Amino acid sequence: MSDPRVHKFAQVLVDHSARIVPGDRVYIEATTEALPLVEALYETILQRGGHPYPHLRLPEQDELFFKYANDDQLKHKPIFRSLAYDEFESRIRIHSLANTNALNNVDANKQSTWDATEAHILETQMRRGAAKEFKWVTTLYPTRAYAQLANMGLKEYEDFVFQAAHAHEEDPIAYWTKVKAEQQKIVDYMVGHDKVELRGPNVDLSLSIKGRTFENAYGEHNMPDGEIYTGPVEDSLNGWVRYTYPSISGGRVVEDIELKFEEGRVVEASASKNEDYLMKQLDIDEGARYVGEFAIGTNFEVQQFTGNILFDEKIGGSFHMALGAGYPETGSKNKSVIHWDMICDMREDAEIVVDGEVVYKDGAFTI
Repeated sequence: MSDPRVHKFAQVLVDHSARIVPGDRVYIEATTEALPLVEALYETILQRGGHPYPHLRLPEQDELFFKYANDDQLKHKPIFRSLAYDEFESRIRIHSLANTNALNNVDANKQSTWDATEAHILETQMRRGAAKEFKWVTTLYPTRAYAQLANMGLKEYEDFVFQAAHAHEEDPIAYWTKVKAEQQKIVDYMVGHDKVELRGPNVDLSLSIKGRTFENAYGEHNMPDGEIYTGPVEDSLNGWVRYTYPSISGGRVVEDIELKFEEGRVVEASASKNEDYLMKQLDIDEGARYVGEFAIGTNFEVQQFTGNILFDEKIGGSFHMALGAGYPETGSKNKSVIHWDMICDMREDAEIVVDGEVVYKDGAFTI
């Protein structure tokens, strides 16, 4: 028997996140591990008058690619994916790995080459998304690999995923509409402010949001969701941060990342695990050493680290910053082939000060 939550999840993605209307061409990215959700999306998109285009990958496709691809193949533009990002009205990406460790031992140089090849896809997503020409959303289907990563059983992890998205409720869209209204109060407060200071046992950092826009994340681009975010003034970051959670990028787990900033740029970096990968990413292009996103997680239903950034960056009581490409709609001008989120807990002895006023203390807003 199919899980009714999968069909409810598909409806949330189609009607709330991607907002599909008749005529929309929808590119669905997933592995075959996510077939139940892909089928539910296909059905729902057709019912709304859209045109679904599933693009299913083999569970071990990336591992095979990096094992056998030569330099010419690593530089070959992915034609169908590029076409969809350039021309379609919507994209729904479903994280659905069968093995989260598949790329642990892949040559980092090969990954960097492929990142550069795909750079135009990320740029197109951000540019067309900011112009409201491309309705993109990223989500996750619960697989055994993700459950193991989160130290949960599969059924337990399924409950966690569907509850975080509120797909178990009768009207999940009403819930996300309420989140939108509550977070908008914080977004409105931030308008017109300049200096932001973050203080705590793992951070002593200042940055500017002058002239920048905070976005209200309530399920349009990510599901589940729950954050407010902006692009800080590129040369404004000064200080240091020690990220309290491991950061996963390109299949690599990088632990105990510590960064020092001067005039916006990372000038010192270290990690206790996979530091070489961190350094290669920092040097992949000029924009990689600058921050494209500063965000505060607001989803207090996500309280435990799962090893998946889609959930972990939403942890209520945390902030995260992304090295690399920023979202144009926030005013960010930073460009890079990477957008790498890193998370820091703020729930103990920590505060955020905006233009001299404490607005956030020990993991919660005070305004």
